[in-house]
Amino acid sequence: MTSPVGLHRVLEPSGVLPQAALRLSTDPAVGADEVRIAIEKLNLDAASFRQLFTKHGGDGDKVRAEVLDIVESRGKMHNPVTGSGGMLIGTVDAVGPDSPLGLKPGDRVATLVSLTLTPLNIIDGLDRWDGLSEQVPAVGYAILFGRSIAAKLPDDLDPELALAVFDVCGAPALTERVVKKYENPTVAVIGGAGKSGSLALAAARRAGAVRTAGIVPVEAERERLVAAGLADVVALADARDPVALSAAVEAALGRRADVTVVCVDVPGCEHGAILSTADGGTVIFFSMATSFAAAALGAEGLAADVTMLIGNGYAPGHAELALDLLREVPGVRTLFEARLAAD
Repeated sequence: MTSPVGLHRVLEPSGVLPQAALRLSTDPAVGADEVRIAIEKLNLDAASFRQLFTKHGGDGDKVRAEVLDIVESRGKMHNPVTGSGGMLIGTVDAVGPDSPLGLKPGDRVATLVSLTLTPLNIIDGLDRWDGLSEQVPAVGYAILFGRSIAAKLPDDLDPELALAVFDVCGAPALTERVVKKYENPTVAVIGGAGKSGSLALAAARRAGAVRTAGIVPVEAERERLVAAGLADVVALADARDPVALSAAVEAALGRRADVTVVCVDVPGCEHGAILSTADGGTVIFFSMATSFAAAALGAEGLAADVTMLIGNGYAPGHAELALDLLREVPGVRTLFEARLAAD
């Protein structure tokens, strides 16, 4: 008997959902409502890759070895430090008779659920990956459950480009939803030159933001974001410095932001985001490096009347919305393609 949320795949501890599990079963046999995918490429989330890269001092061989060890020991890609994983693309090769996902063998898809809850088996030792980029060529298979989510790869986009977009497609969807709740809001996106940040800026503008600011840490990113034209103003600040960050946001917008979106992949940015947000405003934390205890206690200590949201990677229509922004906003596509070229 299979569970639509994957309980039958949990090996330990019993009673938890797959994301919280220490270890999952990677049995290749497909249950009645399951789908098996032949993997083509993994996309490690930015926070996880940065943590591994930093830990091993940029030694790609060691990064690769640790990713393999995590997957082998846990039956999924679930970084024990960041708690995050990523997603993948591949080809459907088996579908259970009761699967509700609408997929068939031969479909090329991207999974829209985290690798932290996806049973995963790698059989090639990742021997085509140098350990120096987020996108990881791989051979193996993954299992989707009845309540998993996957999107067919679009015919008009390179699969690597589509994978990069799908990896962060929750960010623009939630940004758009929140921005629409305000009248003529100002929006600050911390980490505006990154994947999720660039999409969030484009979504905020489309949703009616009267003024947008992209905050980046270095001059090279400032130049790229200015050239992309996604923000009304681009400012430099270290997101880990609360006073400097809030000063940069206020200078850029003329006041604190109604909506602040955190898209950086380093820890320690919670207090600056809170300080940057006006009373009655909203902070959206999309970074997996966020400490939600630090955010909650920091807001309390600052007597900040702000709503704080965890960036849910799912919203109805989120994949289509992100792809539309990539197609319709040249600056978004330019930043994504430049990032892929650099990797």
